[in-house]
Amino acid sequence: MADRSLEGMALPLEVRARLAELELELSEGDITQKGYEKKRSKLIGAYLPQPPTANGAAVVRCRLQPSEGTTRRTFRSAHIGVCDIREAAARERERAASATGNRPLFYFRFGVDQALPQERRAPVTPSSASRYHRRRSSGSRDERYRSDVHTEAVQAALAKHKERKMAVPMPSKRRSLVVQTSMDAYTPPDTSSGSEDEGSVQGDSQGTPTSSQGSINMEHWISQAIHGSTTSTTSSSSTQSGGSGAAHRLADVMAQTHIENHSAPPDVTTYTSEHSIQVERPQGSTTSRTAPKYGNAELMETGDGVPVSSRVSAKIQQLVNTLKRPKRPPLREFFVDDFEELLEVQQPDPNQPKPEGAQMLAMRGEQLGVVTNWPPSLEAALQRWGTISPKAPCLTTMDTNGKPLYILTYGKLWTRSMKVAYNILHKLGTKQEPMVRPGDRVALVFPNNDPAAFMVAFYGCLLAEVVPVPIEVPLTRKDAGSQQIGFLLGSCGVTVALTSDACHKGLPKSPTGEIPQFKGWPKLLWFVTESKHLSKPPRDWFPHIKDANNDTAYIEYKTCKDGSVLGVTVTRIALLTHCQALTQACSYTEAETIVNVLDFKKDVGLWHGILTSVMNMMHVISIPYSLMKVNPLSWIQKVCQYKAKVACVKSRDMHWALVAHRDQRDVNLSSLRMLIVADGANPWSISSCDAFLNVFQSKGLRQEVICPCASSPEALTVAIRRPTDDSNQPPGRGVLSMHGLTYGVIRVDSEEKLSVLTVQDVGLVMPGAIMCSVKPDGIPQLCRTDEIGELCVCAVATGTSYYGLSGMTKNTFEVFPMTSSGAPISEYPFIRTGLLGFVGPGGLVFVVGKMDGLMVVSGRRHNADDIVATALAVEPMKFVYRGRIAVFSVTVLHDERIVIVAEQRPDSTEEDSFQWMSRVLQAIDSIHQVGVYCLALVPANTLPKTPLGGIHLSETKQLFLEGSLHPCNVLMCPHTCVTNLPKPRQKQPEIGPASVMVGNLVSGKRIAQASGRDLGQIEDNDQARKFLFLSEVLQWRAQTTPDHVLYTLLNCRGTIANSLTCVQLHKRAEKIAVMLMERGHLQDGDHVALVYPPGIDLIAAFYGCLYAGCVPITVRPPHPQNIATTLPTVKMIVEVSRSACLMTTQLICKLLRSREAAAAVDVRTWPLILDTDDLPKKRPAQIYKPSNPDTLAYLDFSVSTTGMLAGVKMSHAATSAFCRSIKLQCELYPSREVAICLDPYCGLGFVLWCLCSVYSGHQSILIPPSELETNPALWLLAVSQYKVRDTFCSYSVMELCTKGLGSQTESLKARGLDLSRVRTCVVVAEERPRIALTQSFSKLFKDLGLHPRAVSTSFGCRVNLAICLQGTSGPDPTTVYVDMRALRHDRVRLVERGSPHSLPLMESGKILPGVRIIIANPETKGPLGDSHLGEIWVHSAHNASGYFTIYGDESLQSDHFNSRLSFGDTQTIWARTGYLGFLRRTELTDANGERHDALYVVGALDEAMELRGMRYHPIDIETSVIRAHKSVTECAVFTWTNLLVVVVELDGSEQEALDLVPLVTNVVLEEHYLIVGVVVVVDIGVIPINSRGEKQRMHLRDGFLADQLDPIYVAYNM
Repeated sequence: MADRSLEGMALPLEVRARLAELELELSEGDITQKGYEKKRSKLIGAYLPQPPTANGAAVVRCRLQPSEGTTRRTFRSAHIGVCDIREAAARERERAASATGNRPLFYFRFGVDQALPQERRAPVTPSSASRYHRRRSSGSRDERYRSDVHTEAVQAALAKHKERKMAVPMPSKRRSLVVQTSMDAYTPPDTSSGSEDEGSVQGDSQGTPTSSQGSINMEHWISQAIHGSTTSTTSSSSTQSGGSGAAHRLADVMAQTHIENHSAPPDVTTYTSEHSIQVERPQGSTTSRTAPKYGNAELMETGDGVPVSSRVSAKIQQLVNTLKRPKRPPLREFFVDDFEELLEVQQPDPNQPKPEGAQMLAMRGEQLGVVTNWPPSLEAALQRWGTISPKAPCLTTMDTNGKPLYILTYGKLWTRSMKVAYNILHKLGTKQEPMVRPGDRVALVFPNNDPAAFMVAFYGCLLAEVVPVPIEVPLTRKDAGSQQIGFLLGSCGVTVALTSDACHKGLPKSPTGEIPQFKGWPKLLWFVTESKHLSKPPRDWFPHIKDANNDTAYIEYKTCKDGSVLGVTVTRIALLTHCQALTQACSYTEAETIVNVLDFKKDVGLWHGILTSVMNMMHVISIPYSLMKVNPLSWIQKVCQYKAKVACVKSRDMHWALVAHRDQRDVNLSSLRMLIVADGANPWSISSCDAFLNVFQSKGLRQEVICPCASSPEALTVAIRRPTDDSNQPPGRGVLSMHGLTYGVIRVDSEEKLSVLTVQDVGLVMPGAIMCSVKPDGIPQLCRTDEIGELCVCAVATGTSYYGLSGMTKNTFEVFPMTSSGAPISEYPFIRTGLLGFVGPGGLVFVVGKMDGLMVVSGRRHNADDIVATALAVEPMKFVYRGRIAVFSVTVLHDERIVIVAEQRPDSTEEDSFQWMSRVLQAIDSIHQVGVYCLALVPANTLPKTPLGGIHLSETKQLFLEGSLHPCNVLMCPHTCVTNLPKPRQKQPEIGPASVMVGNLVSGKRIAQASGRDLGQIEDNDQARKFLFLSEVLQWRAQTTPDHVLYTLLNCRGTIANSLTCVQLHKRAEKIAVMLMERGHLQDGDHVALVYPPGIDLIAAFYGCLYAGCVPITVRPPHPQNIATTLPTVKMIVEVSRSACLMTTQLICKLLRSREAAAAVDVRTWPLILDTDDLPKKRPAQIYKPSNPDTLAYLDFSVSTTGMLAGVKMSHAATSAFCRSIKLQCELYPSREVAICLDPYCGLGFVLWCLCSVYSGHQSILIPPSELETNPALWLLAVSQYKVRDTFCSYSVMELCTKGLGSQTESLKARGLDLSRVRTCVVVAEERPRIALTQSFSKLFKDLGLHPRAVSTSFGCRVNLAICLQGTSGPDPTTVYVDMRALRHDRVRLVERGSPHSLPLMESGKILPGVRIIIANPETKGPLGDSHLGEIWVHSAHNASGYFTIYGDESLQSDHFNSRLSFGDTQTIWARTGYLGFLRRTELTDANGERHDALYVVGALDEAMELRGMRYHPIDIETSVIRAHKSVTECAVFTWTNLLVVVVELDGSEQEALDLVPLVTNVVLEEHYLIVGVVVVVDIGVIPINSRGEKQRMHLRDGFLADQLDPIYVAYNM
């Protein structure tokens, strides 16, 4: 690499030799990069020009910046054959002007190598020899994409990034996923070896100007990182230059990070500069070193100002810091905040280059001069040679040892083809019904090592006038792309497949020995063409040999970008004309020998090696791919051995020959007059050609022999360089600016001189053809002379159609190019070749890429091949396989995004690969100015292959999009490359109260308020109303209906475990009251914690407390299998509620004092524990009666969805009002039965379980939700058995039934399960109704009689435990569809079902009697209109009276429970629910005849995420993510320092974890316009869920930041 810059320097020979040795040592790994740099700069230091620097010290320049003016130019011209454009301009002007008729903007220089003085002509000096030696030793680098200039450009680009320290967090992976590396080589994720951190130099901000950076100060230079990692293998000698402390310090740190010749990845987790794996040492060990801090942990605080020191948060902080840096592509200012919000197309860059040349003229090839003795058809040629010179060799095949296996003569070819023709026509089917008639299509299935059998079959078909369709041999039933081949055969109507004996034996067989039908293939008859299997044609039978006509001769298959396979039909006249044109262009003569390495079934290999060869009676030496793999030099050896005149190869074959070339003394290539490079149209083939010429020039290879050609399946050969005898006419070269190319404009080498594409010409237009280039999209308008377009050809010798596809045929084969005035340039149609290029001076054709590889990213065109080339130029290459890199684009958010997938070598470590990946991103960013969306590495040999071993692109893309690629490393960079996001929303300044009122009046909107029925006006003969307190109601019921059963508890078998009548409950409550007073010595008003499992004891204990005047608090007991996590919550509630006593059962009592409990909490600090299994026998002297209805009845403690433990105070008055409201809404009477399957510890669940039956007198059938885990049908069977009309459950219960009983509905029906009597089935919740779940539940149990409208939800919150509850009367719950985008702006816009971005919302039940609701703006507290999303405020007699807090945080309390509107009705006291929602007046009527107002709950205000100025609800993003991949079972999202973190639970193998990262990122971008910052993949069950089935996102967030989740994989998107 480095010796390029030395070519122009006068270095003594011994120095050059020493340098060559150094290069070798470096390539063999005997010396580190650092050592190499040092020794090298020492060697050549004396010979370098020494520019003075700012502080006068001489600085050794970075090796990629030789003195700009001279050396640079020389080496470029010496190596590439392009001289500086200014020199060329003068000499070229007249010639070019006369050639094209107008003055072009670009000039090509011919004959540069000859024009240079002899000693500058890149002789094979020791340095360049060692270069090839080194290249060989580095394994097979895919020479197709290899270019010294390009590698150098990439290195220079990386050198620019080099010292700019960039912190990209490395993804963390679970150990089990890191299988490739040995354990000792793997650094544990939390102590991964660090490189210097960006903080390490910032102390000294007055750094000196360093050498290559001019006068940019040090801190600025380091911190201004461009996205990517830091350490490239280019020189770091620039920091060795004296200067002030900062530079020294950096140099010192650098010196310790270079290890071997690859550096540590840009790891972000440690500060230490020692490059060793840190081991956590035990505390006792005496280490002088301080423990490493993680990242910027000590400087860093979270958003709330709480210091955090954890590895995860440090990584996130670094990601945040990275993202704060200015992006290079500016965010376009589009996006109107209107409802038709569309992401607009990117505005064109005003400075982009535009084509300025004149309109091009179509180029005409030379006349096709028909020679008199040319045969009238190809079959006639075969007949002629088969009869005149039957002994002439036609084809020699080789075995894998390179020995001639078989020689097919023209005589044998003729007789065998006749035999095949006869058998196809007469021996298939019956005489009356032959299977194959002339004109029918048959498949040719031959392996790549049997050209002779293929050739016989192909000519047999031509003679029989049937149409051969050559295809690849199907190896397995599920070959990549083989299904599409099947579609092609089906559409061509193929029923017969010709194959060879060996191939037939090798096809996969079913156990009966039949060949199975391949996926997507038609049913085929397999017909073996070996002579011994065929019958001899009768003497009088002779094939009918006609002149070439317009019948189809053969069909060549072509795979499109999307993987579909098309058949290109070639007529007999086109076939013949093409052979004639090739004969004329290549000057083929009779009996020439040609060596063919290409696939003979299609393309150049077929045209030269099977067809044109027969027309000219040539001898073809066919080299199979399998031999090339064993001996890459085999084709060169055959050229020498047979003194071949022509060879057909690909640049890969030339490169392989270079790699394997070890001083082959007897190689002599002087016989070659033409070396056809089949993929010469790939711009990257030029370097193979140059390198090959460089090495083999000494072996007789002449420069003018190398003939690149361009071809396409549709247009056959498009252009080919002619073999000249004039060695003074070197080929044309162009050095084009890559930046210009992205705009489709030809500009010669830009000022940067880094991002260039060097292209070679592919010769002239074919004889008898006309060529022009048209704009790639839109109408086929002719390009200008300096514009890149799609090449189009008008000729006889081309394909004529895609078989059976008339529409596509019209677009490709019947194009009429237009001039700018709109007139067609010719009456004959042109054919689109699929090649992008231009016609240069002198009619030379240049190709810069293929239409199939084109990716249009924000209006600029990039070619997949160019991106591959840049990725391959990134050193060191030892982590991935060359030639196993796929580049394609996926459409995300209305633009194409570039994805790179590479195969990783099994021995590369995580960090190496990650570092390589980050450097690839930088290189592509620098050279192509385009961001890579996703870079994925997959294990070796896992990408789908094409038959010849390449990568099957469309299949790879398919796997990527469906999440089945299973990468082992993924790096996503959505932040850098998604630049078309909508503009962040700007909050408008608040509008005054009066304006809002007027605005609403003017627009005819009513203020959003609603209320349930008025409690005062409802006539009911409710005896319980006489009593103010529940304890009085119970005593009254015990006297009037003592034996009426209030409660029935069911066990898991569905039988009654326990029941309570009114009098039993009263008596138990009395005994408990005595116990509290006598054993507990409690005063009235003392707090008592009730720690009971769901059941009867809990209810009795509650009323016992009321009888004793104590305040009960229900607490969920600890889980015996999980004491460590559940007991601390119990302890916390007991302490926070200031409970003086704890009542429980004997069993739990033992548990609370057990050894396990002692490990979790301090058991000595429990209050007095009373065991109610053993109660006193006496009654209390009197039952306590509260003096005031506003005194405390009980405390309700619950953990909210945001993870806050909050207790609310419920007064006696509120409790009675609550029970009455529910009684009226659900029409509950003593004769009714209600089934309850809820947790009885808080909210509405507790009220329904413990209080309502006593108040209303109905019987409650209690089903503990925990029993459903053993018997999921328990609840529904009980509902059916007791003929219940009203039932209540939680989402967890409904989910359990939906998942657990989904497949059992038939058997349940057989057991007599009948849900037809259910009138209301209410899900008790404190969140947005889960429509998907309630709908699937309704659908699932519809067959069992469940009425779909019976299922509804309720809504309650901390300030009011039940606001809405679907009653028995009143309209059914309604569902509306709202625009999700409007919702983000706090607006409600109703849309039709199924419209894009629509979100279904279900009404949360009817508003309870006595409840008033208003929607208010959470910030200004003003009332909102109907169409606005706002906070739900509630006014009701059963509002809680405040939070119960230890510290008495009064401000919080007053705000939540005693808020007033800022204008309008400012007198009413409201409680703020903390939930966002909206009201909508429906067309339905309420029970009292009014229009019905429906309340829709959207989500908790605390959980809503403010991102980009908009309000997002986690559930919406989670719903999208769960849909993204079948293995995502659950998902939770939260934000951390403005980054969106998505946690997904994976139900599948850990190998699938990384598949989810791109899919999650895609779906959130597409549906929510948000960029995901971190994707965390965890095991099932990691996302915490509370008893109501709600996700505890804040707990999850804390667990993530404290690194407690044990994630399978964490990806940090850049």
